[in-house]
Amino acid sequence: MTTPGERAEALAAAHLARQGLAIVERNFRTRFGEIDIIAREGNVLVFVEVRLRGTAAYGGAIESITARKRARLVAAANGYLARLGREPPCRFDAIVMRSLDPDTIEWRRDVVGVDT
Repeated sequence: MTTPGERAEALAAAHLARQGLAIVERNFRTRFGEIDIIAREGNVLVFVEVRLRGTAAYGGAIESITARKRARLVAAANGYLARLGREPPCRFDAIVMRSLDPDTIEWRRDVVGVDT
């Protein structure tokens, strides 16, 4: 049986693929953290954080990607890039959803370095 988080990541990967991105890797782990999805959009490598939040009682899904979480994403991405041995153009995106319904998917681009 899969967890809600795993199902959310599968929905997010399928959504990105439908939008033309090629999924390169899922659940890339380093000692700094995990990147849920790594995809390629043209020549740009896209690091994607997936968030599922059914309620906004403690802040919505996008608000849960704090400055600390963004820093961990960057550190994990640097680990991935070191493994590649080159640094292509990169972007950090988020897929947020209120439920496991594909109609609730919201794709936010460039979530690192900007206020979400």
